[in-house]
Amino acid sequence: MKLATLKSERSLRIIQFVAGVIAIVIIFWQLQFSTNAICCGDFDGYYHIKWTRTLWESIKARSFPAFPWLPLTTLNSRDYVDHHLLFHIMQIPFAAYRDPRLGAKIASILFGSLAVISCYWLLIRYHVRYVLVWLIALVACSAPFLFRMNMAKTPPLAIVYLIVAIHLFFRRKYWPLLPVSLLFTWTYDLFVMLIMATLFWVVSIAWTERRFEWRPLLWVVIGCAAGLVINPYFPHNFQLLYEHIVIKVTPAEFNTRVGSEWYPYDSWEFLGNSAVACIAMVVGYIAFDPGDRRKAQYPLFFLLLSTALMIMTARWKRIAEYWPPFAVLFAAFSLQPWLGGVRSYLTRLPPEVLEELKPFLDREDSWATKMMNDTRELVRTIAVAVVALLLSVFLFFNLRSSAEEIGRSESHDHYRAGAEWMRANIPPGQIVFNTDWDDFPRLFYFDETHYYVSGLDPSYLFDKSPDLSRLYDRITLGREEDPGPLIRDRFGARYVFSDNEHDDFFQHARASGWFDIVYEDTECTIMYIRDEKVDPSLNEP
Repeated sequence: MKLATLKSERSLRIIQFVAGVIAIVIIFWQLQFSTNAICCGDFDGYYHIKWTRTLWESIKARSFPAFPWLPLTTLNSRDYVDHHLLFHIMQIPFAAYRDPRLGAKIASILFGSLAVISCYWLLIRYHVRYVLVWLIALVACSAPFLFRMNMAKTPPLAIVYLIVAIHLFFRRKYWPLLPVSLLFTWTYDLFVMLIMATLFWVVSIAWTERRFEWRPLLWVVIGCAAGLVINPYFPHNFQLLYEHIVIKVTPAEFNTRVGSEWYPYDSWEFLGNSAVACIAMVVGYIAFDPGDRRKAQYPLFFLLLSTALMIMTARWKRIAEYWPPFAVLFAAFSLQPWLGGVRSYLTRLPPEVLEELKPFLDREDSWATKMMNDTRELVRTIAVAVVALLLSVFLFFNLRSSAEEIGRSESHDHYRAGAEWMRANIPPGQIVFNTDWDDFPRLFYFDETHYYVSGLDPSYLFDKSPDLSRLYDRITLGREEDPGPLIRDRFGARYVFSDNEHDDFFQHARASGWFDIVYEDTECTIMYIRDEKVDPSLNEP
């Protein structure tokens, strides 16, 4: 009878897992194809898939590619570091598509789905009750989480690595953490989150078992160190990692303009975008019971990890792709003893009341015990149904909000005509002055025959040359009245590529007499810097 029950429970878990996987993939498929572009918000996915294709072509030719496209930055051909190397290798099967755009989108669906599926699997693996309700909570946890999980970038894989590591923590299998941390380090420079999670597990063990468990920390540190040293970009990768930490991990203002994801949320925006995650944190804090140290181990770990990620999210928007699912996991593991019937709120009754009830509670077949159990189960079922309904409402609005935001992404052909004009009319190998650093990925995707002044992150230009970076900012913001000679002499560029929103820059450029507009459409303008200044009135119709 017991064996049959176990088989039945296992079959149910398999059915729940398969149903969850199908639902997750459908959601990511629908969100991803809300736009025809490589999703979304920023253009980094275009860089990733283009570089992956370049990497694959070089591997087929039995060579390792150089990166000459940002020669004025710390990503110049001599110092370039691909800190997403393994991610790009994983993308190779998708970059080999005739249409790399489609390959990038399918890869995003796969990796984003895997991130949520891994969290869902952890709940099933550790027998958390009402797992389908927790699945709804995972998908509904945050609109920014859904949005950012659809980007053709590495964060989904970071979540997968963290979940694998957490499972190894819980199973006390520590040596496999070495290859996990090694792969994480080769995939993404946020492997430092794995070190943080390991420290929290060591603290959890120390508090619940009163001992110092050093083995997981040892294996993780060795794996991360090996990933940094056994690396084709060693030792330059240490320099890039240092630069990232110095520039981004600061309580003060940044030295240069960085992407909006590195700035904090407005408080109400933070609460509104991630209401389910915020509620999950509150529920987790309330349900967490430190009284039973043995059973508090998993909840304590998730309390530490999710709290740290929540604080980081309040400082940097980009952590919104990590914190929300771990907030849900925190709530799930904190509530597990209550939902599983291990604990009862009766245990919180005054001792004298418990003493009076003891004769009734000790009789397993007593009507009081049966009635109490039946009533408790009924109340629990009703409460779970209400929670599932409320979560479904959050899910509906988050999905709609995410789909609409993704749908507002620039179309796939954005800048394509201008980039193709440059390919056809500008001699290869020249530096083009791009007025927005974040336009680089699309320019690189459509026109890899030219080099660009700034891209991927403005800190790369700042790290290489702070003076040049400040000059770049002054020119692009329209604070230099005569930018032509500065662009030509200081940046070595004769052509300027710009979107049509830099009004102050265009005003000075047109009035200076140095620029000749050689291409213009509704999306961008390309200008040539003349050999000599002319009377600006000659350009007027």
